[in-house]
Amino acid sequence: MPALFLGHGSPMNVLEENLFTARWQQLGQQLPRPKGIIAISAHWYGKGTAVTAMENPRTIHDFGGFPQALFDTHYPAPGSPQLATRIAEALSPLEVQLDQRWGLDHGTWGVLIKMYPQADIPVVQLSIDSTQPAAAHFAIGRRLSALRDEGYMIVASGNVVHNLRKMRWQEDAEAWPWATAFNQYVKEHLDWQGEEHPLINFEHHQAAELANPTPEHFLPLLYVLGSRYEHEPISMPIDGIVMGAISMLSVVIGKQNR
Repeated sequence: MPALFLGHGSPMNVLEENLFTARWQQLGQQLPRPKGIIAISAHWYGKGTAVTAMENPRTIHDFGGFPQALFDTHYPAPGSPQLATRIAEALSPLEVQLDQRWGLDHGTWGVLIKMYPQADIPVVQLSIDSTQPAAAHFAIGRRLSALRDEGYMIVASGNVVHNLRKMRWQEDAEAWPWATAFNQYVKEHLDWQGEEHPLINFEHHQAAELANPTPEHFLPLLYVLGSRYEHEPISMPIDGIVMGAISMLSVVIGKQNR
């Protein structure tokens, strides 16, 4: 089963139809249908590792200042306690909490609502442990690769460049040079086979501090890269920087056609 990293951008993509949302929709149509989705979102970032383990995860509207229509939108995908338990087993001996409170935040449902609008595929969300270094997140991706063989799709969501304080609000805003440089650096180092993936050390790049003042939007990419098998195809179905400081780069590991 393929593994995806999707640059999710603004929550308004839920209500809008644009080049990015059209591509998400196409991916949902072109990719083999999974029996379940393991979601990793930049917006569940805190101490420890947890997975949603409820039958019916709630839709979390973790944003403010947007139209009421966005808050009225729900994504009633079922959960899967069985998949949650299987993830915990795959990550052992790492301690994984079976969570009954979180749900699906907008980093997850905001992209899945375009890919799978019927909300009929079980979704389990995995948290990002803020206390761990980048290499640990990559290692979790390696352990999750076995679940791809079992029919589960990994869908990680964030932005490889994410600096809200440097956003330019003009519709045709030019990307900051540091945003372009970091985005290009990521693209040039995606297809890597070796002992240590260079993007584990992304914080060493000269533009990293501006591109990612905090790491949570970048880290989901490492789970996907970690889950890649040797010589497996890798592609970038979406690219582009919006508002000067938000990269919409997306990455697919595996074949895109049914």
